[in-house]
Amino acid sequence: MSFLAGENMTGGYGGGADILHDCTIAVEKGEIAVIVGPNGAGKSTAMKAVFGMLPLRMGRVTLDGRDITGLSPQDRVRAGMGFVPQTSNVFVNLTVEENLEMGAFIREDDIRPTMEQVFSLFPILAEKRRQPAGELSGGQRQQVAVGRALMTRPKVLMLDEPTAGVSPIVMDELFDRIIDIARTGLSILMVEQNARQALNIADKGYVLVGGRNRFTDTGEALLADPEVRRSFLGG
Repeated sequence: MSFLAGENMTGGYGGGADILHDCTIAVEKGEIAVIVGPNGAGKSTAMKAVFGMLPLRMGRVTLDGRDITGLSPQDRVRAGMGFVPQTSNVFVNLTVEENLEMGAFIREDDIRPTMEQVFSLFPILAEKRRQPAGELSGGQRQQVAVGRALMTRPKVLMLDEPTAGVSPIVMDELFDRIIDIARTGLSILMVEQNARQALNIADKGYVLVGGRNRFTDTGEALLADPEVRRSFLGG
């Protein structure tokens, strides 16, 4: 059994038509799994289903051997999931430090060691800790959002389009930090539009089309697959 798995997920929003069709996404401990595919493929929907934001008609979600299908997103955070949405993922009027403190809302122990870990991972945030998040660049805001999710000390970090709207240099830096986070033993599940770069750092990749699994393999194997390259990576 995988450390985190959404198995045979079928469902849609608000009783409407199904968006996911027998879709399976999984990630092992300390690994990076990436969901890629064309626009409208159901990538973010699959991520939200794993996080409990989409009701499943069929299928289940398990984390560390526990069936969490019936848990709310809030309870999944308490169970060990950290989720960074694509947009509106920082409190713009709060300082960097206050944003990180907000991330630790479920904790009752000393959060300072974790905050120092976040600052060592993202040194620019230590420098700007007293600055409102709304004054930061897009890449720095993403670092705040990831840092805030790490403040819960999750077992799994889920990132929805973490490099959306950032420059190539910032994207490379964010991917380097994601690799660093995985090396600490955290599982990372990521939806990403920059498919080639994301598969380059992925232990496992999922190519979705129409809410279904089209290809599943290691990142390296998917990058080398002629059909994947032709259809989804621009040749």
